[in-house]
This record gives sequence, C-alpha cells and structure tokens, in this order.
Amino acid sequence: MAQQARQFNYVRHADQAQAPHEVALHPVVVVGAGPVGLSLAIDLALRGQKVVLLDDADRIGDGSRAICFSKRSLEYWDRLGVADRMTEKGVVWNVGKIFLGPEMLYQFDLLPEDGHKMPAFINLQQYYAEAFLVDRARDLSEIDLRWRNKVTGVNQGNDYAELTIETPDGPYKLRASYVVACDGARSALRGMVGADFEGEVFEDQFLIADVKMTAEFPTERWFWFDPPFHSGQSALLHRQPDDVWRIDLQLGPDADPAEERRPEKVRPRIARMLGHDAFEFEWISVYKFQCRRMRSFVHERVIFAGDAAHQVSPFGARGANSGLEDAENLAWKLALILSGDAPASLLASYDAERGFAADENIRASTNATDFIAPHSRHESRLRKAVLSLAKEADFAKRMVNGGRLSVPSVYQTPLSTADSDDWSSGPPPGAHMPDAPVVTDHGAQVFLSERFAQAGRGFAVLHTNGASIELPEGVARIVIGDDAPLRDEAGLFKARYGGDLGNAYLLRPDGYVAARFRHPTPEAIAAAHARASGRA
Repeated sequence: MAQQARQFNYVRHADQAQAPHEVALHPVVVVGAGPVGLSLAIDLALRGQKVVLLDDADRIGDGSRAICFSKRSLEYWDRLGVADRMTEKGVVWNVGKIFLGPEMLYQFDLLPEDGHKMPAFINLQQYYAEAFLVDRARDLSEIDLRWRNKVTGVNQGNDYAELTIETPDGPYKLRASYVVACDGARSALRGMVGADFEGEVFEDQFLIADVKMTAEFPTERWFWFDPPFHSGQSALLHRQPDDVWRIDLQLGPDADPAEERRPEKVRPRIARMLGHDAFEFEWISVYKFQCRRMRSFVHERVIFAGDAAHQVSPFGARGANSGLEDAENLAWKLALILSGDAPASLLASYDAERGFAADENIRASTNATDFIAPHSRHESRLRKAVLSLAKEADFAKRMVNGGRLSVPSVYQTPLSTADSDDWSSGPPPGAHMPDAPVVTDHGAQVFLSERFAQAGRGFAVLHTNGASIELPEGVARIVIGDDAPLRDEAGLFKARYGGDLGNAYLLRPDGYVAARFRHPTPEAIAAAHARASGRA
C-alpha cells in the first residue's frame, strides 16, 4: 500500500466506558499525530512518561506537504530511533543554486565541512516521515495512539485539563496533567482556550505541484527570480524520493486559487518549465505566505507546539523544523516536571525560548517574503538593484533572499549560566552542541551526537580529560582526550569546542549548552545544573 494511503483502525478504549464521575487522569495527552505530535510523544515515552496521543483522522495525511528536514531535526530523530529510516529513504542534499532568468547568480553549500553524522538537509515527503514515526510510536508501550478521537472541548481545573472527545462510538472525557496541542495551523484547541494568531498574512499566492517524472537534474535546491518559463515571478525546484519533484510557482495576489489548482491549468505551466509534459501529478495546492504566532504558547495546562503555535512561509524550511525543535525543547521539561525533578515554572522557559525562536523565524520568513514578492515600489527597486549587483559583487550575493534555510536558534534564556571566562571558540550558552567525530579506545570512529544520546536522556557534562570533576546526581559524563575513553584524532572537537585541557560544557537534555567552564568546579556545575533545571 502506498504510504500516502496508509490507514489505521479506530479502536474503542476502556476510558470510554468510565462513568461521568470517574474520568481517567493521564500524565500527558498530545493532540495531533503529525511529525511534531508523534516526535513529542516518542520523546516523552523514551523518558518514561505515559502518553495518550489523539488524532481526529484515521490515516497518514494526503500530499507531501513538508518535505525539507534539517540536520538539527535529523539529530533529534536520531535520538528517537528513527533517523536511519528517514535518511535511507530521503534525498540528501547540501547545495543550493540561485538563478536570475536563465543565468546562475551563485551557489551555496549548507554543510561545507566534514565530521557530522547527519547531512545538512534531506527531502522526504511528510507522509513517509509520519509513517516512520507511527511505526516507532507503536513499538513503545508507553504511547496509547488513538485514531478518530477528535477533541471538541477543553475545561481546565487547578491541576488538570479535561477534554471532551468525539469518536465513532460517541463522546467521552479524559483528564490530563498537561495537554499539548500539536493539531496544526487550524488548531481547534487554540480557539478553545480563547487564543488566536497575531501577525501578517501576505497577499501573494504560490502554487505547489508535486510531479512524478524521470529527470537528470542534480539533487540540489534551485530557486529562480524571473525565470524564462515564468516571467516576472519566482520558482523553486526540489527533488523528493520516488522520482517526485516539488515545484513552487509564484502566482501573484489576484490569482483565483480554485482556478489555479485545476490540473488542466497547472500542466502547461509545468510543461513550460520542464520543456516537456511527460509527468504525472502527485499533489497540487495553492497557498499564501503567513507569518503569525500565538502571543503565549502556554495556557495554564494546555501547551501549544508546531503550526498550532506559529506559522511561517515554506521558503526556508522553517515550519516543520521549528515545530520539531518545539517538541525537543518541551519533552525534557515536561518529563522533569511530571517526575517531580523540576517545578512547573520550568514551562515558562519553553514559552520564552520557543517564542524567541518563533520571532526569529518570522523575521527571517518575512524578509524572504518581502524579497521574493515585494509589495512596494521601494522593495521592488531594492530587489532589482541587489539582483543586478549580485552578478559581480559578493556582498550583493549575500543580500539575495530566496528563503534563508532553517538553523537552530541561540536561546537568550535565564536557564543558561553566563560565561565567567573568555572564549575564542566553542558553542556559547544557549547554543546547540555541534557534532564532531571521535575515536573510542577500541579504535572505532563514532560521533559526539551518538555518545551524547548513549549517555542517557538527562544532563551531561562534556569535558576534556584533566582532573576528575564531581558531578551532580544523575548528570552523565563524556570525556575526550588522549587518555580518555574518546579521542579527538581529527582535531575537529578542539576546533569546534575550543578543547583546551580541563574545559567543560554542561549540556541540557536537548543538547543545548547550559554553561561552559574553563576551570570547572563541583559548585559551579551544580549551580548551573540547578538553574538549567528551573530550580535556581
């Protein structure tokens, strides 16, 4: 059966037989079995938390939708045990090219250096990603995945949220200590808590067409300004698995969406681009850019993540990837709170950190939108000048914006401990740990990201060998050095971490740097650990 047609059975649950005064209480209910909700549920389950995962459908979503997943997302999925399937099926790419008319302005490499386990990006239809995540979720006994369970109401108490859920057998209720809404851009739960999006909806419209064909184009991201086959507009071409190609064409603000998505209207546009009509349609859609977010992602016991919390335009691959970063940020915090190892106030850091990231993504997406589809005379003149100069001048090439690709944010957060020493290199507090190859004492090459995952799902101290450091209870240790279990034979760890003798990094459970020390002491590490756990 094709992945995009994969269907699941509705199964009646014992919760549905409870009397009205015996509503079951669960630690976490996640609403929405898309990539974000599934990843969050898997992460929580691997941290020992029981999760009820609800979805109002009974099948993997139609159409490829999100296709471009970043190195950061793949590293996260690697810790969840699904990255191998993603990369094996996905189309790996690092290189992008920008064209003006028929001529290439420049090209870029998103991963120009060696020594990373994961590629810069893969292209993979969302229905494959969801299918692999569903398979992983079904392997975990902590996850109760319920199809055709639609949330129709939310009522919050002091220490729980009560959901009303509609099923083929009628409604029932359940309670959860926390509910996480991952139910997409049209989130019903957002309205149920009385919240809405704030931001901008742009007028220009874009056509997405996924076409199946045999082509010799290289596996690269190609973006055109004013292409000869689509004069005065922009276009994008991406390769996906199974000989499917993603094509985006700018339509303008006055296009009729219903008319533009008709296959007989789309086919001549695509044929002009490709120079032939030997292709079949897989999916056609028309969309507008939207750069919007909720003012707050935490509403008492209901927490929002992914497209339910924020929306950006698809150029730059910031939608699904930022949603996965929401899941990664939230899972360890919820797990600590539910296990009693952190106060509920730790959730404020989720709102602060992921709100900061959403604002960054919205700014980047808005800038790309203004450049791709200028809506003022000034913006049009600026773009024309930049594109003209970019043929010759490097500084102008850096100003060309066909969608800046997704990168993880560097959090400005009270969970981080500020540097007390000068650092000339290495990830600062609030940044994500970079990967690097290391060699075990048995001579095998592994990656730092793998060793971090193997160290457990909590905090870890990464340090170069020197004096042994006493660590807080439950904090893992990763040591690199000449006489340590891991050696930096390629020198890339030192280049990326400033690996002088005795340096130490305190890593959060999501791989972000909580603190770093030139001269670590047990007291300093314990204080940084308490702060990063929300206990300071």
